[in-house]
Amino acid sequence: MSYKPTPKEISELRSRTGAGIGDCKAALEETAGDMEKAGELLRKKGIAKAEKRAGRSASQGLVVIELAADGKSGGMIELNCETDFVAKTDDFLALARDLAKHVAANAPVGVKAGSVDDQSFRGKTVAEAVKEVSGKTGEAMTFARYARFVQPAGVVASYLHHNGQVGVLVTVEGPGGDALTALAKDVALHVASADPIGVSDTDIPADLIERERRIAEEQVAAEGKPENIRAKIVDGKIRKFVAERVLVSQPFVKDETQTVGDLIKAAAKQAGGDIVVKGFARFKVGEA
Repeated sequence: MSYKPTPKEISELRSRTGAGIGDCKAALEETAGDMEKAGELLRKKGIAKAEKRAGRSASQGLVVIELAADGKSGGMIELNCETDFVAKTDDFLALARDLAKHVAANAPVGVKAGSVDDQSFRGKTVAEAVKEVSGKTGEAMTFARYARFVQPAGVVASYLHHNGQVGVLVTVEGPGGDALTALAKDVALHVASADPIGVSDTDIPADLIERERRIAEEQVAAEGKPENIRAKIVDGKIRKFVAERVLVSQPFVKDETQTVGDLIKAAAKQAGGDIVVKGFARFKVGEA
C-alpha cells in the first residue's frame, strides 16, 4: 500500500523547500514520509530551493539575552509555550528573564553544553520552576535551549530582534575596546539575518558536505554534462555552498561590497592585532 502524506506533512515540506504542493506530495509518497529524504529528493530533481536548516516554527515563546556589565560574558535562552498569549504574560516574561540571568551566571560555557535542569533556581531546581509556572498558566512550557559565552580576551555581544523571536550571542577575541564591541554587535546582527552554519569552512559537518556533494552529482548527471568535466562542476558547487553558508565568506548585510571576513580584517588592522570570532549561537523561536 502506497504512503499517503498528511496535509500537515506536505505543508512542512513546502515550508522547508519552497516546492509546490504536488511536488511535495509526490516526494513524500516516494520516500514513505521521510521528511529529510523527501527534501533531498526534491533538490536532486532541481525542484526545491536550498533547504532551510529547520522547519516551520512548532511553538511560541521568547528568546532572552543577559550580558555582563563588563561585556566579557553573557547568556541567551529560549523558553517555549503553546500560545502567543501566554508568551506575553507577566509570569512567563519574568521566568524567561530570570532564566537568562541564571544561565549568564551559572550555566556551562558553550551552546547546549550541558543540562541546567537540576541547578538551584528560585528556591527549587530549574526544571521544577518551569513546571510550576507551566501549571500556573495552564500551558506546557519547555526550557528549549541556552548558550553561554565567556571571553576575557575580548567581548561577548548580542543582537535581539524587537519581537524577541530571534537572538544571537557572539564571542569575539582581540583588541579594540569600544571598536571591538561595535564590530561584535555588527557580526551578531549579520548572523541574525544571514543564518550561517559556522564561522569558517572547518565548522561545516562532513556529513552535510557529503549530502551536498551527492545532490550536486545527481544534478550534474541529470543535466547531461560531459563525464570529463562533471567532477570540476561538482567541486564548484560545493565551494559555492560553503561560501554561502560560513560567516567569514558571506557578504556583510550592512555593506554587501565586502565579506564579514573583510570587515574583521579591516578592524584588526585598525586595532593593531588579530581579531577572531570564536563562536556564535543563533536562536529562533521554535527551531531546533
